[in-house]
Amino acid sequence: MSDGAAAGIRLDRWLHHARLFRTRTLAADAISAGGIRLNGNSCRKPAQTVRGGDTVTVSAHGRVQVLRVVDLGERRGPATEAATLYEELPG
Repeated sequence: MSDGAAAGIRLDRWLHHARLFRTRTLAADAISAGGIRLNGNSCRKPAQTVRGGDTVTVSAHGRVQVLRVVDLGERRGPATEAATLYEELPG
């Protein structure tokens, strides 16, 4: 995990880094619309803090994904890098 794991990262930023949404604005809109859950709780604030080990449930693009946060990431990198930020759990 990166050094910032203890501090966390904004949920919209993490979703963008993990390449689940093309832009942070789209990620923030999905959060505000209620399409994202953090640790099983409905979350409507894009600035909600995500930490390593958290569970993020994403309902977007016609499917539901349950993800465990493995790393926070420092940038929106290539897909291979983004895939290391989370572990997909059975939904």
